[in-house]
Amino acid sequence: MKPTMIILKRALLTLTTCAALTAPAFANEDGFVPMFNSRDITGWKTTGNWVVEEGSDVTLKPRKGESGWKRYNDYIATERQYGDFILDLEFKFEKAGNSGVFLRVGDLKDHVNSGMEVQILDTHGKEKVGHHDCGGVIKTRAPSKNMVKPAGEWNRYTITMKGYHLTVILNGEQIIDLDLSTSAMKDRPAKGHITLQDEGKPIWYRNVRIKEL
Repeated sequence: MKPTMIILKRALLTLTTCAALTAPAFANEDGFVPMFNSRDITGWKTTGNWVVEEGSDVTLKPRKGESGWKRYNDYIATERQYGDFILDLEFKFEKAGNSGVFLRVGDLKDHVNSGMEVQILDTHGKEKVGHHDCGGVIKTRAPSKNMVKPAGEWNRYTITMKGYHLTVILNGEQIIDLDLSTSAMKDRPAKGHITLQDEGKPIWYRNVRIKEL
């Protein structure tokens, strides 16, 4: 092969590789789009110590002295805002783990009062569950059934937001079917950021994907 052709082929390979690294995520056949690229947190913003780790899309590794839930800048938040969607993801935590999936957050300086939270908490085995237990919508609705797995095991959420209708499936069981218009969340924004909570405790997320409706 002539030197000129070798140079051209190498240049084409470089351009193709760069395009693959920078191209936006495309929907799969089922219409879902991955929300992480398996390399970094492009498309998200945070001051917390969220890192890409083998076997997960993103992992929170709290730094020394980090604790509590009011450090809103340390939550990891989508740069984009979403209105109606299906959010599908997996998560796991250590013993006494705590996090949360926030929906339609209107103000990134106050996730709690400008969005709504589907709780993640180590409450496996608890007989009577409330809105603050895993699967509950904080300040709004308790899960109909305790479906969270023991610490160290992967769980799966499928969360659907459509207008004022919110449903949550945890590990194959629908546990929330909520009319937001008659709930404590009736005045929350119809569109906002999706965020994952930094409670100062390790948490792992993987297969995070979304389908806009």
